[in-house]
Amino acid sequence: MTAARDLLTFVSSAVRSPGVIGAVAPSGRALSDLLASVAPADRASTVVELGPGTGVVSEALRRRLPPEARHVAVELDRSMISLLHRNLPWLEVIEGDAKHLQKLLADVGITAVDTIVSGLPWTLFSRDAQRGIMEQVNRVLVPGGVFTTFAYAHVMNLPTQRRFRELLQESFDEVSVTPIVWRNVPPALAYQCRNV
Repeated sequence: MTAARDLLTFVSSAVRSPGVIGAVAPSGRALSDLLASVAPADRASTVVELGPGTGVVSEALRRRLPPEARHVAVELDRSMISLLHRNLPWLEVIEGDAKHLQKLLADVGITAVDTIVSGLPWTLFSRDAQRGIMEQVNRVLVPGGVFTTFAYAHVMNLPTQRRFRELLQESFDEVSVTPIVWRNVPPALAYQCRNV
């Protein structure tokens, strides 16, 4: 029942705010685990999620992170925030827009982040919005920290996706593309980005 209710909340939010909720369904377990895999499992760290949605990646991060890690999620959609508070009471959720990431984190005492995991619908954003959020990411990410996000395999050759890949290349010293996760619906891959 909870899974069905969570999916209904997700779909309702996606229909109500298609520019905010860009996915067609919550990420599957394989993709969630892949996104979480860049977070440090062996030390205290600060991990931030952008657009956690229903929290499936949050749960993957909880399975990976040691108890002393700080895990914060930034979410704009109030229905998703309510769902996260109800289902994942252990998750520290901040209501706000990622374009104000540095201030949102500073307000809760965070000035440096080890890992940022994004579920934001990048290809729905304007070039300026993408660039603004990426600047915020780079302001808070520590040297050697990792930024990861995903893209659906079937849109890889669309102009908006090519533009986003170009922005990643401009914003980071290293950009790795993972193999496609075929067990996700729809199949997806992840970008893993670092500044050295």
